[in-house]
Amino acid sequence: MPMEKDKKTVAIVGGGASALMLAAHLDTNKFQVSIYEKNAALGRKFLVAGDGGFNLTHSEDMESFIKRYTPVTFLEKGLTAFTNDELRKFLLEIGIETYVGSSKRVFPVKGIKPIEVLSAFLKRLEEKNVAVNTKHTWKGWNENNDLIFENGEKEIAVKADIIVFALGGSSWKVTGSDGGWLELFQQKGIRTVPFQASNCAFKIEWNSEFIIGAEGEPIKNVVLKCDDKEKAGEVVITKFGMEGGAIYALSAPIRKQLNEKGKAKILMDLKPGITVQQIKDKFSKRGNRSIKKLLEDRLSFTDAHISLLKNSLTKEEFTDLEKLADKIKALPVRITGMADIDEAISTVGGVTLREVNENFELIKIPSTYVIGEMLNWDAPTGGYLLQGCFSMGAWVAEHLNRSL
Repeated sequence: MPMEKDKKTVAIVGGGASALMLAAHLDTNKFQVSIYEKNAALGRKFLVAGDGGFNLTHSEDMESFIKRYTPVTFLEKGLTAFTNDELRKFLLEIGIETYVGSSKRVFPVKGIKPIEVLSAFLKRLEEKNVAVNTKHTWKGWNENNDLIFENGEKEIAVKADIIVFALGGSSWKVTGSDGGWLELFQQKGIRTVPFQASNCAFKIEWNSEFIIGAEGEPIKNVVLKCDDKEKAGEVVITKFGMEGGAIYALSAPIRKQLNEKGKAKILMDLKPGITVQQIKDKFSKRGNRSIKKLLEDRLSFTDAHISLLKNSLTKEEFTDLEKLADKIKALPVRITGMADIDEAISTVGGVTLREVNENFELIKIPSTYVIGEMLNWDAPTGGYLLQGCFSMGAWVAEHLNRSL
């Protein structure tokens, strides 16, 4: 084992998921590792992500898993090297047992709270003698390219052999992830793109009468399609528009249309298990049933389904069973905007991927890495966001471990 003075120093700026995994995987026989976090404790956004169930990753096969990311290939090597199975093995190693839920999402076993998962990470860092410096706000570089941190009323200069930035994106500012670092990188000549919301609610101009009855109602078992992407799941009608896992997964194509045209369109398949012709067959021999009764009896539609159809269609389209069947399989919904960035689950934007190499090292600043939500990538909820951050942290750690 080398003497402490012979170790390379690693400064990790930020204390979220990717930073925790990086520090947990770095070989501290080779590196003297220090984390610098602006909050009073590590993992604040990590804990917020655990509200309502701590979805750590997803259990689907990696070939499908990798395709959930935009762009598709940017994290392929990292995900392949540190898979969803590898994550579960690591968590078990630090004392966190997981299980696969009915949705194929992966959670800690019942009874294990998010704070306990975080505590297990922190225990591992303590065992590895990782130095944790809280209440250290990064303010940029000085003339010697040392890192400058504000700690109370003091400014502290930190020199390190290797620097890894893991400062997060620009959503959930209450957790300290405010994207304020963007300008500092721009001043260094690092190309960035503005942050935008992702995995967020989308704005729809609903009829006021529709909202009175439908607000808060789930529309279950649907398939949404935007451009060439589609997602099965459920959505929830809100006064603002629509939210839920199915529409979150289409954030990238919806956002692209909004940016290019100022509006976007999705198609909803309200009965994905059957064909248009099968729906038309179910509508035959209607008898004296009203259309509402027909939809309830033959398609098991709820009041929310029926109200959505009435709100979205003309009277002619709703009362013509041929046209109604077509619309049930491809109901157009027009989107006019997205939620405020601070209300989004995640963001896109930040450092462009062209600024880093395959190891997430800045091309213009050697021995300086950028990981996590600071980079311009996108993924749906369901465990993919966290897995992406974990995989990046593990990938950079193994790269640095091999480099010595």
